[in-house]
Amino acid sequence: MDRFYLITASADLLERLVPLGVRLVQLRVKDAEGAALRDQVARARDCCAAHGAQLVLNDYWQLALEMGVDFVHLGQEDMDSTDFDALRRGGVRFGLSTHDEAELDRALSFGPEYVALGPVYPTLLKKMKWGPQGLDRVRDWKRRVGDVPLVAIGGLTPERLPGVFAAGADSAAVVTDIQTASDPEARCREWIAATREGAHVPL
Repeated sequence: MDRFYLITASADLLERLVPLGVRLVQLRVKDAEGAALRDQVARARDCCAAHGAQLVLNDYWQLALEMGVDFVHLGQEDMDSTDFDALRRGGVRFGLSTHDEAELDRALSFGPEYVALGPVYPTLLKKMKWGPQGLDRVRDWKRRVGDVPLVAIGGLTPERLPGVFAAGADSAAVVTDIQTASDPEARCREWIAATREGAHVPL
């Protein structure tokens, strides 16, 4: 698993950043539906295929099966309505969000490709009922998940990466730090450079 996990809110930004050398990217679309959503997914899928990047589609597992996207990310609220057997039959891998011990136990019971923990630091992405988890929680999660890759998310910056990786995270997911940057391409290059050293976890 690549140590840099880019998350974008649109195919527009994804198409700008993936050619820079991004290897793992999630499309998290919250403001489109129907044909507009399908267009976003198709563009992201085709861009990632052209540049050798792994696309992860957030939430829309049925669309992933339908449109040939082989990886999805699901939140805890999505798990109740997800047909995990259908995903497995279709060869679609999945990563799952976790925030507390009960959610972690539940997520691990499905056999995910990775689990995400967040927010590690304060985040402006969305209002959450959980406060910052901190690096001690990252260390604890890594002990609990064993060989399952652990993705840290929430308030991450390149400057915070050494501590996050030292605590046991296998990958660092970023949304706001790049999405709100005055120059997203330049900031993305900084992230790529900061995460290219060190071993990668197979995914």
